[in-house]
Amino acid sequence: MAEVLLFHHAQGLTAGVRAFADDLRIAGHTVHTPDLFDGRTFRNIDEGVAYIGDIGFDDMREKGVRVADELPPELVYAGFSFGVLPAQKLAQSRPGARGALLLYSCLPISGEWAFGPWPDGVPVQIHGMDNDPIFVGEGDIDAAREIVEKVADAELFLYDGDQHYFADSSLPSYDADATALLTRRVIEFLNRV
Repeated sequence: MAEVLLFHHAQGLTAGVRAFADDLRIAGHTVHTPDLFDGRTFRNIDEGVAYIGDIGFDDMREKGVRVADELPPELVYAGFSFGVLPAQKLAQSRPGARGALLLYSCLPISGEWAFGPWPDGVPVQIHGMDNDPIFVGEGDIDAAREIVEKVADAELFLYDGDQHYFADSSLPSYDADATALLTRRVIEFLNRV
């Protein structure tokens, strides 16, 4: 079974993020869910992004990266939206990564925002909605397609809809059908890495 380091999105470590982690635990995986916001949650994305901006995006990402120092190197790194920043950086730069799960967000592997090329032998799944104004409208889908094109074991899954946090059961954006399919795909991924 896999050991997963799962980072929350900009609204914080919500009950929905915890529920998703619990579903992975029920499937037999070990899941760590650090709270990068020290107990704070936010009513909407804008409030959470403003909080991250006050702290500094780079500082908040690095706080997440430091969490891994206390854990073994053989991890699957996973993140929801903002949480993709530390997850993807760790998957690309920390030796021993077993895989990456990038939900609702994706960073390019080339250009000025990149952490460098994708490491050989590290599988990745990327999930997002096909009409999400953030995932599609802000170019994350293009970064995801670049990874799928250049990485041998990379998959991009698109779901019908326009919600960003669609797999968080504690938020109005929740889509139960899409989440069930996403969860099944994630568990299959974890079972094989």
